[in-house]
Amino acid sequence: MLTSCDPSDRVIDYTQEDFTKSGQRYDLILDNVGNHSLSACKHVLNPKGICVIAGAPKNPSGFLLTHMLTARVLSQFVSQRFITFIAKLNKEDLTTMCELMATGKVKPVIDKRYRLSEAAEAIGYLGEGHARAKVVIIPESNNKT
Repeated sequence: MLTSCDPSDRVIDYTQEDFTKSGQRYDLILDNVGNHSLSACKHVLNPKGICVIAGAPKNPSGFLLTHMLTARVLSQFVSQRFITFIAKLNKEDLTTMCELMATGKVKPVIDKRYRLSEAAEAIGYLGEGHARAKVVIIPESNNKT
C-alpha cells in the first residue's frame, strides 16, 4: 500500500498496520491488496483524495466486478475519486519489458525461488497472499545426459 501524505510518501505493510485505523488522512491510496472496503478507504481519504484499487484479495471471486461498479458509483456522490486499475497485457508491452530487463534498465524483484519439484509449495506460498515480489519456479536440470 503506497500512500501519499503531506509532504512525504509512505509504504505501509498491510500485514503490520491497518492504515484505515491509524487516524491519518491521505491524498492518495494505491491499494495493491484489496483487503479494505471502499467505505473504509473513503473515511481516511482527504476531501479531494484519490483511491486507486490495483489489486484483489487472495479469493477475488466477484471482487473486481463489485469493486469496479461500486467505485464508479461512489465517485459520483463524493468529492473523492475511486479508480480501479486492471493491466491489459499485449505482445508489444511484453517485448518492451523483455528488452528493458535484458539491458538491465529494469530488474525484476524475486521474493522466493522454488525448484520444479517444489511447485506445490510455491503455489501454496502464493495462495497465502503474502508474496512481496515474484515467485519463480526453476526447472530442474536433467543430469542423465
